[in-house]
Amino acid sequence: MAIIEIDEGSGFCFGVTTAIRKAEEVLNESGHLYCLGDIVHNTAEVDRLANIGLETITHDQLEQLHDVKVLLRAHGEPPETYETARRNRIDIIDATCPVVLKLQQRIHATYHSDSQAGQPAPQIVIYGKRGHAEVLGLVGQTQGHATVIENIDEIDKIDYTRDIYLYSQTTKSVQEFQRIVEEIKRRVEPGVTFRSFDTICRSVANRIPQIRQFAARHELILFVSGAKSSNGRILFAECQQANPDSHLISSEADIDPSWLKGKERIGICGATSTPRWLMQRVSDTVQAIINDQSANS
Repeated sequence: MAIIEIDEGSGFCFGVTTAIRKAEEVLNESGHLYCLGDIVHNTAEVDRLANIGLETITHDQLEQLHDVKVLLRAHGEPPETYETARRNRIDIIDATCPVVLKLQQRIHATYHSDSQAGQPAPQIVIYGKRGHAEVLGLVGQTQGHATVIENIDEIDKIDYTRDIYLYSQTTKSVQEFQRIVEEIKRRVEPGVTFRSFDTICRSVANRIPQIRQFAARHELILFVSGAKSSNGRILFAECQQANPDSHLISSEADIDPSWLKGKERIGICGATSTPRWLMQRVSDTVQAIINDQSANS
């Protein structure tokens, strides 16, 4: 009989849990709430909340709204969003993750410190995914002037004759961040200040050794994650390194029954944006497929 185990460490992080709780509280009271962008990078969870009244909107749609409530998700928003809300008398329900909010404040303070003293604004570099919601909010703290690098191959974009202040998107790889730090140190011009700030959220980073151990002790891994999830891609890559027989799925519909044949230890895990109920549904489907295979063998 196959053993099917759901990873206890997988599932929503604190920031996502808080955002969803805030949304559900308002929906229980009024039955409708706007959310600026997908509340979480998981289609199944977005659909669940849509069915109870959460309406996802774009920034263009936000400009047209007045006198309504709008939830800001855990990823955070640039200052321009708050200005739009003030101008349109929108009641903001701010679910920005505390870790992201602190990072926004640090970048804002660094960028504006020299300019307030009459000096040119410092060079802010952000290690993150270009266009990601969190990164857009971080860049917004610098009036759009921060340089975004997605990996070590893009560090030629940095001006090594100017002071450099390096930050990271909260869900990026600690190891890659350290590689970038060391390479910048090697390239920086004499007399130029370089400061790096490891702003990676440990609720994601600390899952890497744990999820590698989980993957290694199973014959087969089903990693459940939405296609838009940044940390999902990072964690799945770690699963694959620890166990080549790992498969990325968005729901139980993606399961290939042939993967399960002959497997006695099957592990199910997911991203910080993957709901526990979805992993449980995958587990139930795996069990049903195995039962069917046994009955027909």
